[in-house]
Amino acid sequence: MPARALPLSIATVSALVASMLLGVAPAPASAAPSPAEDIVLETLSNRADLVFDDNALVRITLPDEADPDELRVWLKRSPKQSTGLDDTRHSSRRKGDRDVTAAFAERPNGEIEGVVRGLRVGSNELTARLPDGRGAWLTITNHPRGGPIFSGPQLQPWRCQPTATDAQCNQEPTTSWLYRSTNPLLDGLQPYDPANPPRDVATTTTDEGVTVPFVVRVETGYQNRDQYRIAVLWQPGKPWQRWRPQQQWNNKLFIPHGGSCGVDHETGTAPTADYAGTFDLGIPVVADALGDSPTVALGRGFAMLSTALANTGHNCNVTSAAESLMMAKEHLVETYGDLRYTIGSGCSGGSIAQQTIANAYPGIYQGLVVTCSYPDSLSPGLQFSDYHLLRKYFESSERLTDGKFWNPLQWAAVEGHLLPLNAVTADEGLFKQAVMPTHPCAGVSDQERYDAENNPGGVRCSIIDGAINVFGPRPESVWTPQEKQIGRGFAGSPLDNTGVQYGLEALRSGAITPEQFVDVNEKIGGLDIDVQPRAQRSVADPTALTNAYRSGMVNTASNLSDVAIIDHRGPDPGVAHDARWAWAMRDRLTREQGHADNQVIWYGVTPLIGDPSYSKEALLAMDRWLASVEADERSVALADKIVQDRPGDLHDRCTQTQGVSSEDGLFLPVADPLVDDLTGGALDGLNPALNPVLDPALNLVVDPVSDLVCGLGPVSDLVKTDFATPRIVAGDNNYSDNAKCQLKPLRRTDDYGAFGLSDAQWTRLEAAFPEGVCDYSKPSVGFTKTLPWLTYQRADGSVVYGGTPMGAAPRSTPFGGAADE
Repeated sequence: MPARALPLSIATVSALVASMLLGVAPAPASAAPSPAEDIVLETLSNRADLVFDDNALVRITLPDEADPDELRVWLKRSPKQSTGLDDTRHSSRRKGDRDVTAAFAERPNGEIEGVVRGLRVGSNELTARLPDGRGAWLTITNHPRGGPIFSGPQLQPWRCQPTATDAQCNQEPTTSWLYRSTNPLLDGLQPYDPANPPRDVATTTTDEGVTVPFVVRVETGYQNRDQYRIAVLWQPGKPWQRWRPQQQWNNKLFIPHGGSCGVDHETGTAPTADYAGTFDLGIPVVADALGDSPTVALGRGFAMLSTALANTGHNCNVTSAAESLMMAKEHLVETYGDLRYTIGSGCSGGSIAQQTIANAYPGIYQGLVVTCSYPDSLSPGLQFSDYHLLRKYFESSERLTDGKFWNPLQWAAVEGHLLPLNAVTADEGLFKQAVMPTHPCAGVSDQERYDAENNPGGVRCSIIDGAINVFGPRPESVWTPQEKQIGRGFAGSPLDNTGVQYGLEALRSGAITPEQFVDVNEKIGGLDIDVQPRAQRSVADPTALTNAYRSGMVNTASNLSDVAIIDHRGPDPGVAHDARWAWAMRDRLTREQGHADNQVIWYGVTPLIGDPSYSKEALLAMDRWLASVEADERSVALADKIVQDRPGDLHDRCTQTQGVSSEDGLFLPVADPLVDDLTGGALDGLNPALNPVLDPALNLVVDPVSDLVCGLGPVSDLVKTDFATPRIVAGDNNYSDNAKCQLKPLRRTDDYGAFGLSDAQWTRLEAAFPEGVCDYSKPSVGFTKTLPWLTYQRADGSVVYGGTPMGAAPRSTPFGGAADE
């Protein structure tokens, strides 16, 4: 099938990587401006210094008058350092060089391309030459399939899958098959045997009008020591060639993600469901009732890819998560064909993965569909650490004997959330398992795990220690006895609550008394490096704090202008997925971009997700949005296209009734996925007749009423459960990315409620804040924009703590032509 023009993503991961690193419009990773008479070599499947697994997709551009049949290409396995442009060692093949000319041909897209195989780990020189002596060479750096490429030294210990063939968990990919049944009572996709095909195979028509049996081929393999999966509609028995894939593939990619936030020390499973790891419960009918966008994507012709390392419940490290997706996309491009664009999807941790990777490693995605969203793991982590400390204070038996009784409404006033259950859920279900180094983690036995007294050198099962390459180790000046005993520092912690005046706004409103305000701030204390309570406030490691921002572990939204975002969500009934985080992300986008027009928020009544129809509808709407950008051939910035090409019907919603009918189909509130299953999507066929009537009605009646209700200040906050956090109650702003506040002197003239504090209370407050209190008019200590595409390793594989920018992508060097004149 002929290749498409691909103005948005050009067909490769590399083009987008290069565009962000080099600050130019998307172009292949090793491209270089050159005179028309020079040859240019370009890697397409990745940057030339980031390829892996011994393969690279390469394009060779010849001078206009050159004859492609006269081109010769060879690979030097053990190159020496070049001595400059006058070096003649590239002008002809030498002993030990391998002729790879046969890998190249003029492809259906009119370009000379080929997959070069057999690269050795390390540097390889690829040379292309014409008979008249003109040519070019490109250094390609190949990395092992087991990684790493830029994430730095890998977690140890690590337990591979039982079928692994080596310590890097490598094994050859396996193939399995699935199909969709015509029986509406069979949920999801069923196992399929090509040798004995079932009789109830449904058909599907892709978004390009190709009708085929709904049969899916699933490739499962291991890269970077962990699992990946690639699924796509497939016609068994028919050929699939990289430059001529089967016609049902639309050259688009869909990536689902998993929820939660943790760190495992063993291979995991690549997620394949909308709400994997959040609340799918492992029950197919429940998962389908809440939405099944992966099956929708496959049926429309998308390929689906996922990696275990991009599942934050398994690996909450933005760097290795991004690396795993880059590697899997490279493999897909080299094996299956060109990509037009990539859409991500995921709830909770799945939203963290998408939004942090898109910000720290821009170009991996072009569209994000996030739900039950967080902007990153550390921003809510600060909220949850406050909950952890406040629970210790509120639930202490001392509150029953010291006369300082707190009722649940007062708890809520300090925590910022209407339901104290939110703090319990966040603390027990998320915070402890994510950051406590003594919490169990998969792949680590009880004997291997850290214990301050009995095993100080053991594995620390926290997401902070799991990302030590990012945060860096603690300096010797602050080492605990345990660190001194083992001779190395633990990972630096970005957690801090120095200067935070808990309950300040609650005091000002009269919800708590001056005595309660002083008492909680006197006694709340902080956490030590083992996340154990202490009397002193928590103090972040300065280096870790700066690295948290520059790495993107705290998402500053610095690099998100080139992605489209649809955030669909509903009220949080106290399960620690506050609706406010969608609007916090909007505020960050506005701060960095001057607008948030590349983000749409759909709200609805279904807890957390907004509406079961949203997962499908958001996927289709995002597809339409990106297709519009793709078709825009203007010479303007991609960020401008994202905003200007957003379809007019894609706007914020307060309720699903605002989106019952659209260009993408008919979407029934609450019941849409189940009705879809029972009718086979037949209702969508009615939409062309209904939409001309429903769309004006929605715009003229439903939209204004919904927007009125959702825009009435406190009513809006209550409808959307847009509550605060302990830091916001303490005076923080809605960005909620201030990990360590700058301090100002404690002043009695500041607002401490209608009645103020007594002299004795003021003296106690001064003792509680000897260094001063938070000045939230200033950015966080260590705040900086996220630096895109950091690498955490040197050429020899040794660690670069905190990371360093990769720099420019390698370019080919011409010889024998204009470059030598």
